[in-house]
Amino acid sequence: MVSGVSAPVKVANETGTVVAMPSPAATSIHVDGVSMCYPLAKKKQRTVLENISLEIEDGEFVVLLGETGCGKSTLLRMILGQERPTSGKVYVSGKAVERVDARSGYVPQKYSLFPDRTVLDNLTMGPETSKYHILGRLMPGFRSFRKQVRKEAMRQLEHMGLRPTDAGKYPHQLSGGMQQRVAIAQALMMKNRVLLMDEAFSALDPATRASLQRLLKTVWNESKPTIVFVTHNTAEALYLGTRLIVLARSSHEDHCGSKVALDMKLPGNEAGMSLKKNGQEFLDLVDYVERFSRGNRHDDQALDESAVDGEEEAV
Repeated sequence: MVSGVSAPVKVANETGTVVAMPSPAATSIHVDGVSMCYPLAKKKQRTVLENISLEIEDGEFVVLLGETGCGKSTLLRMILGQERPTSGKVYVSGKAVERVDARSGYVPQKYSLFPDRTVLDNLTMGPETSKYHILGRLMPGFRSFRKQVRKEAMRQLEHMGLRPTDAGKYPHQLSGGMQQRVAIAQALMMKNRVLLMDEAFSALDPATRASLQRLLKTVWNESKPTIVFVTHNTAEALYLGTRLIVLARSSHEDHCGSKVALDMKLPGNEAGMSLKKNGQEFLDLVDYVERFSRGNRHDDQALDESAVDGEEEAV
């Protein structure tokens, strides 16, 4: 029995896709019938994503899960504005996404720091260049603004678990985990209400990964930004998210793209779900979710019933 997990809401269509119904809460990200196709030889094309529609509310922690090649990162890049969909539209904060802009922060899998700048300069570069261009830095207000930005950068470094002496180091002098902490701080410095993270912890060793997972949960609990986090790790998804979206292909034919196979709410409490805390309940949910990521949906009714039973028992 999986208790504390909201039963997925099903839409009556031919695919059997489990989708979340929109709520009246403020929408942070709206994905409207998005498809993505890439050209192949002999005038053929490969469909990566097929008719994806999502409503992501302000302050949700959404985890995109699926097997390698299912289009998770492609969808994230479309929300960012780095790629344009073949059809459909993406909206962030009520406005269509046409290009990369200041509405969304981004943390990629590979470290995104400028190698020729110190940690402090990496953190302050975004806010400084977004408010003051080259000539603007000659204005009287720039010096005061720069002082404030540097103070905030030092606060973010401390919040990420780094020492003040790390501010003067260059990226190559930091470990992988430290670089990724700086990358998260770099994104938070821009004060974006939307944070997009693409396999941000996958290249790290297990201990560092667990540490950064806890750190990210703390950041989210403190300020509740809207986070869309891409991962192929089911345990990580269940620990981090308040909502889980699984993308899967029904066929490996080129004309069949990934669709939303599962969209469900998670407890989303401060501790998150884990094997240590939730035991067999966690293992059952991992097994259930991974069936969806493989395109096997025949057991979905069982979880619906157990989730409802869990809610009734809680009452």
